[in-house]
Amino acid sequence: MSAGSVAVVVTEEIGVPSWDLYELSIPCTVFGKPQPDLADPWYDLRLCGTGAVEGGGAADGHGLSLRTRYGLDDLVGADTVIVPSVPDPCVDEGRPLPWELVAALRRAHDAGARMVSLCTGAFALAEAGLLDGRRATAHWMHTAQLAERYPKVQVDASVLYVDEGDVLTSAGLTAGLDLCLHLVRRDLGAHVANQLARRMVVPAHRPGGQAQFIEVSVPTGDDDALAPVLDWARANLDRPLTVADLARRAAMSPRTFYRRLQASTGTTPLQWLLDQRLGRARSLLESTGLPIEKVGELSGLGTANNLRHHFLKHLGVSPGDYRRAFPGAHPTGGRTRP
Repeated sequence: MSAGSVAVVVTEEIGVPSWDLYELSIPCTVFGKPQPDLADPWYDLRLCGTGAVEGGGAADGHGLSLRTRYGLDDLVGADTVIVPSVPDPCVDEGRPLPWELVAALRRAHDAGARMVSLCTGAFALAEAGLLDGRRATAHWMHTAQLAERYPKVQVDASVLYVDEGDVLTSAGLTAGLDLCLHLVRRDLGAHVANQLARRMVVPAHRPGGQAQFIEVSVPTGDDDALAPVLDWARANLDRPLTVADLARRAAMSPRTFYRRLQASTGTTPLQWLLDQRLGRARSLLESTGLPIEKVGELSGLGTANNLRHHFLKHLGVSPGDYRRAFPGAHPTGGRTRP
């Protein structure tokens, strides 16, 4: 098996950092440090940019400058091309990406390179047309923008990464490490990937997806008449609640309440209740050591088995695994029982 060459994109517009130190460090750590006892030769890593970055901290925002030996033309010929991130204004404000980068990505793909993005790097692949008709992901904070700006892309906000064969995308930050280890697993086998993960003191494969990290927030809109009853419902999630109960408390018919809540929140009353209960359960798992049975009771989701069912269905992870994803986050509340 051959590890091959990996080209990591590092570009910079004047005064706008287009790379994140953490995301840049991930492919450098995974592919740039030789592991001769695991595979020899290891990967051939190169950083490819638009030339030397002048001005140090003023340009990059981190108090340092980054010089690369290779230009964007050197993306062509690499076995794998990785785009760690793109400038924030290109994501948040819709500013155009550097045309040189977009053109270089297209050329690399046409030459047969495996194309990979980490976090907002998906915007670069999408701009180059490489995600059209494909599933893709990015950090959950940016997936709505990605879907709106590139309607031909099938955006999945719930996963840590998406493998479409010759084009792969990951969610943000540490999900980039999940994807890079997946690439090693594809290239060199599970044993090598598992050993590398052990050396990096990270799981070889994390359960679930990024749905477990998304903040669930259902706005009440401008319907002030609903605010009191929804606040009351949030304070009484441990009680059996029905649409009829909420409608009666709001002094509305069930049909009117259903229509008003859907217009205000974009969801049905039962789905709203489930979202709130899942949110309460997540908060309890993160901030307390309460037993799983008690978490189910206080959140209104019932038994531990019922809580597990809803977590697996909606978050892709069990309550115990969810709690383990937030180590040290439950200083009070008794003994933890997974």
